[in-house]
Amino acid sequence: MLLSTSLRIRFCALLALTTGLLSVTHTTQADIRLPLLISDGAVLQRDKPIHIWGWADEGEKISGLFDGETLTTTAKEGRWSLTFAPRKAGGPYALTLNGKNSITLKDLWLGDVWIGAGQSNMEFPLNRVRFRYPDLIGTTQLPKIREFNVPVTFRFDAPAEDFEKGQWKTATPDNLGNFSAVGFFFARHLQEQYQVPVGIISLSVGGSPVEAWMSEESLVDYPEYLAKQEALKDPAVLEATRSGDQARAQSWYTLASKSDKGRNSDPQWSAAELPLDGWQTYKVPGYFKEQGIDFENGVAWVRKEFELTAEQAAKPAELWLGVLIDGDETFVNGQQVGQVGYRYPPRVYTLPAGLLKAGKNTVAVRLTSYSGSPGFIPDKTYALKLGEDQSEQIDLSGDWHYRIGMVAGPMPPSTTLHYQPTTLYKAKLAPVLNTPITGVIWYQGESNITRAKEYFDLFPRMIRDWRKQFGQGDFPFLYVQLANLNEAHEQPVESDMALLREAQRYALSEPNTAMAVALDVGEWNDIHPLDKQSVGDRLALGARKLAYGDKKVVASGPLVKSVQRRGSELIIEFTDTAKGLEIRGDQLYEIAIAGEDKQFVWAKAKLDGKHRLRLSSPEVKTPVWVRYAWADNPSKANLYNSAGLPASSFEAQAR
Repeated sequence: MLLSTSLRIRFCALLALTTGLLSVTHTTQADIRLPLLISDGAVLQRDKPIHIWGWADEGEKISGLFDGETLTTTAKEGRWSLTFAPRKAGGPYALTLNGKNSITLKDLWLGDVWIGAGQSNMEFPLNRVRFRYPDLIGTTQLPKIREFNVPVTFRFDAPAEDFEKGQWKTATPDNLGNFSAVGFFFARHLQEQYQVPVGIISLSVGGSPVEAWMSEESLVDYPEYLAKQEALKDPAVLEATRSGDQARAQSWYTLASKSDKGRNSDPQWSAAELPLDGWQTYKVPGYFKEQGIDFENGVAWVRKEFELTAEQAAKPAELWLGVLIDGDETFVNGQQVGQVGYRYPPRVYTLPAGLLKAGKNTVAVRLTSYSGSPGFIPDKTYALKLGEDQSEQIDLSGDWHYRIGMVAGPMPPSTTLHYQPTTLYKAKLAPVLNTPITGVIWYQGESNITRAKEYFDLFPRMIRDWRKQFGQGDFPFLYVQLANLNEAHEQPVESDMALLREAQRYALSEPNTAMAVALDVGEWNDIHPLDKQSVGDRLALGARKLAYGDKKVVASGPLVKSVQRRGSELIIEFTDTAKGLEIRGDQLYEIAIAGEDKQFVWAKAKLDGKHRLRLSSPEVKTPVWVRYAWADNPSKANLYNSAGLPASSFEAQAR
């Protein structure tokens, strides 16, 4: 059996993109044309000159009518632009353009335009968190919140002038599921506060490193990154890379399918009825290695039987299978009910009416592992949920049966073309550079964790690069500090993730920036935590302060200001404490001190007024260094301000 559509997503479909698909070449034509961003339903930036631009024949006369104002221009070198006077928020407006053809755009609104960019936690759509916010998608009617979502794309040659796909969508039930969750909650907060239209231009790409979002000019001090993308400017090299990656991935999956005993048996191991001779016990949730199962890459089948009454079998049902590593094809009573090709999405499959039956039922999962650590991730829901309100639940954790279908090597590495330096800047950001905006919201960093030291320079450099390329001054740049992730530790540890968070804190030295701390909204076992509302709301607090000039809003949790040593104690002073620091609980956790040797031990902390902490430890007589929440998952971090916002992690030295 050939690779299924779902399994192809991560390794084939994205690799199949080529510069031929991505290039947007604007040759002269008789008709005047507009970029996709300027289209029906667009949100245009209020209170700034309204810039309308496009393409036409050389010398073609173009006139534009907007809200009673008429402007004219002449196309030069195939391009033209009109700049209407600034206007306050409102709408709907129409725009009429006349040249050799006529264009009329409708349902235009003036409001605040924000760019949402970064990795998958910014890209993460609302339909992936619908279980946390069950009534949100179906009941939301906020047509003055709009999103322009740009599909995955990349480019190695000259920056693109326009997008190939994308259109403005309203925040209403038919569209809302595909909105960026963080982007939506951010926009909703702002609209509730200021009653103005909000447009989000969503550019994010899951897994993307920061250097993919930077211009060649900004990477001049990183010749190794420029060399990576320079070679792929050659169409022949690009095509050979793309086709080679795709062929290797296809070969791996084809081998997995052809060699899979479960596919080739009669009956197949997905069947409703199957003798379990030779099958062994596997406990769900859990990882194969931790249960002593010698299986890393290839295909494993896992099965479980469960009993239902006739009344239960007649109810609407959803199968919840947590998060699996890596891909799955899932069957209930022999019928496939869902599949996902890679690790991260939650497996929630709606079962068709009539599939379940009174008595014995079977769920079978064909688990495909290519990363070497297969399993059913702990602390997730593994259950059959019954009824319209899902009030009844059949627990599916515990003993399952497993059998290995085939053993393979790891998935061959791929180039992942849209992760290469400058590719997303050229394909996704460049077409927006002519657009007046309010600012940027950014959630990225996971893919740079192993190079966290570089991030101290790369991230601020990217912020400066974007501001230079837009030419709109130091517009507000709001970003999310990485959430907590992975297992917690009882003792102080070194952490690349903590180091990257420190680089993010360091970027606050750039003007007009704000950071949303997310240390308390993560999930130890999921790089995509579900609480996107807290993240969006905290970004909006930064926007209220920087973009809207709200001097009363508390926009940040506590940030370390200074560290002083007094004998055997360290005195830590904070900014952004609102009415004062708060320790939630009986004592402050996740705070450690060290001498010059940087051998950290937990410290005792007590409040010293509203804005300071006093730290000490009998193990450190001359403290020099302090760290707070310095771990991948500082699960006990409990320092807040009176506004309920968590303190940023930090490392600091006494001065």
